[in-house]
Amino acid sequence: MRFLTVTTRLQVTAVAISLAAAFVCVAAMLAMAWGQYRAESDLASFQKKSAHIATTEERIDAYGNDLENVVEELKAKQDFLDETVRMLPVDVTDPNTNVTDSSSETAETVEKIGALLPQARGLAEIEARQIAFVERLTRFADARARKAEEAMRKLNLDPKQLARNAARTGRASTGGPLELLATAADGSIDPRFERLGLSLARMNSLERALEGIPHVVPAAQDKITSDFGYRRDPFNGRGAMHGGIDFKGKINSPIFAAATGEVVFAGWKGGYGRVIDIRHANGMVTRYAHLYRIGVKVGDAVQAGDTIGGLGSSGRSTGPHLHFEVRINDKAVNPRPFLESASDVLKEVRATSGASKPRTATAAKASR
Repeated sequence: MRFLTVTTRLQVTAVAISLAAAFVCVAAMLAMAWGQYRAESDLASFQKKSAHIATTEERIDAYGNDLENVVEELKAKQDFLDETVRMLPVDVTDPNTNVTDSSSETAETVEKIGALLPQARGLAEIEARQIAFVERLTRFADARARKAEEAMRKLNLDPKQLARNAARTGRASTGGPLELLATAADGSIDPRFERLGLSLARMNSLERALEGIPHVVPAAQDKITSDFGYRRDPFNGRGAMHGGIDFKGKINSPIFAAATGEVVFAGWKGGYGRVIDIRHANGMVTRYAHLYRIGVKVGDAVQAGDTIGGLGSSGRSTGPHLHFEVRINDKAVNPRPFLESASDVLKEVRATSGASKPRTATAAKASR
């Protein structure tokens, strides 16, 4: 039996770490450092067999040989948590995923360390709580990601493509010194913590992609005078493709951003007249044409429901209306399914605020 002296400084450190571990269950945030991970990583292939997780015997040996080093490892893990999570809900569920469950192993480790090294039992309990928290948060992130994917599929969108676009957008215009993440004093990372980082990155990309789905009716009045598809051209009477939806309205009545994004064009564009194009994090572009006035400029960040201009009749137009388009990979798609369904679908994924937005999308009623 080896005996170990625990100094006052070490005891204070252990108490501080214990308090930090409890606090992190209430407050934390998504770490920007995880942006380096590709959100489309195949999490299903990240199994326990492909990464080494320390066994009970290995942890006992670590505690017995160098308790100071163990304290440093716990500090590193706690720093990781502090930088990774915020606002973890109390009611996190445990869906059936391929996330590890280390509860029995950590409980065994605590008991064995408590018997062999009573002075170190508290530190072992801290580590066990950290691991349980990491695995719990990983399940939460996976569940959120699945809900986001389901919402996109209901709108006939490809979650993987939209998430890739959102991940690329999130990595744009970033930089800084290289600071690799580690959970141990030797610079390595526990695979359970790495799994959490991958899950959070995937969840973040999918939810950023959701923000870019058009879900706000872009005109003050939802009276649709011309739908998406083939129609008789109002100028020459011949059959032609109409790549958007026309909303009739009063001159200079407000036009709203259909989703959160960035203005990438604001000016005159041929038959469209005065146009605003907004690119969203998921790669989709919404176009607002025939405007009377433009109230934004290229580079402006807009939120869903923001007023961006006024309805008009500029360009190739027979009267005051908004021509609204949704474009994916520079190809116009029917906006109606998004305006009619996206708002309800998104509410299933996250809570929505009922205040102050001009007109969160309800079903757009056609009136011909």
